[in-house]
Amino acid sequence: MRLFKQMTEKINDSKINQILEEAALRYNTRAFIEDDPICIPHQFVVKEDIEIAGFFAAILAWGQRKTIIAKSYQLLGLMNNKPYDFLMHASDNELKAFRFFKHRTFNGDDFLAIFNGLRMIYKHHGGLEKLMESGFKEKDAWQAIAKLNRVMFSYPHLSRSRKHISNPETGSAAKRLHMYLRWMVRKDKNGVDFGIWKGISPAQLLCPLDVHVAHTARKLGLLNRRANDRKAVDELTVNLRLFDQTDPVRYDFALFGISKYENTNLLTG
Repeated sequence: MRLFKQMTEKINDSKINQILEEAALRYNTRAFIEDDPICIPHQFVVKEDIEIAGFFAAILAWGQRKTIIAKSYQLLGLMNNKPYDFLMHASDNELKAFRFFKHRTFNGDDFLAIFNGLRMIYKHHGGLEKLMESGFKEKDAWQAIAKLNRVMFSYPHLSRSRKHISNPETGSAAKRLHMYLRWMVRKDKNGVDFGIWKGISPAQLLCPLDVHVAHTARKLGLLNRRANDRKAVDELTVNLRLFDQTDPVRYDFALFGISKYENTNLLTG
């Protein structure tokens, strides 16, 4: 708490607030969608299709964004571009097509393990929304992600596949799953995030922490911790809530966009 108090004294500043607000306006726009993995679930209109397409796009979201998007399209093409119907009804023979899929260290065996866990979640746990919402009700976003991990891998899987679903109990920042939660929970007039999960408040979300977000956050004095881990996510989100308690994760757009597209040296001094 002492660290957060010191940070509060440093960052409760109108200049930083202005930087965040202006950058959020620049990057939380429909133009953001085209080059971001969120473009994948935006190809769908049915809730379950959005959820499942978004989930796999989030799981694949590491590396160059062009490659992430291309691989996500490839994966969904193998699912006949009907992700929910395919999830619930695909035969063993149809699943053979995934044997040769690969994205970085994610391969066909990993897909089948996660696919099977996801199918069981929709068949026996009410789907992703209900499962994640129950974790929030029990405690918070960390509990929701940990619960997803436990349930997903309570079904048969290869041990190698566990690394593709973050486990916050090991200290992971779980960047991709916090990003996925942002997609599903947040909703505003700009139409980037979907806001189709109504039982979770945007105020409960935690900021996805990748290298771009962390870089800008440290430049602005919003993050002191050096490691990009679970504690850093908590620290950053606590400080973002100083500027918006109801929707702190909307500043994800600002922090990412500044680092990706602007000269962060201009933030200092």
